[in-house]
Amino acid sequence: MSILSYNGGDVIAMKGKNCVAIACDRRFGIQAQTVATDFDKIFKMGERLYVGLPGLATDTQTVSQRLKYRLNLYTLRENREIKPKTFMSVVSNLLYERRFGPYFVEPVIAGLDPITAEPFVCSLDLIGCPMITDDFVVSGTASEQMYGMCETLWTPDLSPDDLFETISQALLNAVDRDAVSGWGAKVFVIEKDKVTVRTLKTRMD
Repeated sequence: MSILSYNGGDVIAMKGKNCVAIACDRRFGIQAQTVATDFDKIFKMGERLYVGLPGLATDTQTVSQRLKYRLNLYTLRENREIKPKTFMSVVSNLLYERRFGPYFVEPVIAGLDPITAEPFVCSLDLIGCPMITDDFVVSGTASEQMYGMCETLWTPDLSPDDLFETISQALLNAVDRDAVSGWGAKVFVIEKDKVTVRTLKTRMD
């Protein structure tokens, strides 16, 4: 078994028209045993910037704290809000520094540029190689199923409400076919003037 699937979990991010969404399941388990159903894998890194960290749960918490530390240093030094693309470089550097004994997380970044409000999504592998796309990125144990659902449901220029519906259906239908993720979901829809957070209830078996 891959160490990345030891605790299970999935994160998905998707672009819309002047908005972006990121969602994760809420299960925390040890292989097939479910331990908790309120384990969030998405962390706020700015007013309109979020990072999802699926993978080994201990590394999820460690990496989120180290990123917050580096982000605070950046904010103090630069005295401005970080751009999503710059934050991607921060994450990439942190992971690549540990390439010989890596953190077992595969981050997903979603956010809006603080100046232009342009949507941005990207994913990175566990040694920090970034992949920027114009539609959606997925990461976690149900990646194959999420890719299938996203390819089917996603269309360009989705409104915030349609984007929420699309990302929710893609995530929930994918985790239904994966034994080590699921048990509810949390969805963040990021717009220029607000962030909407919704918690979804799903099958609890």
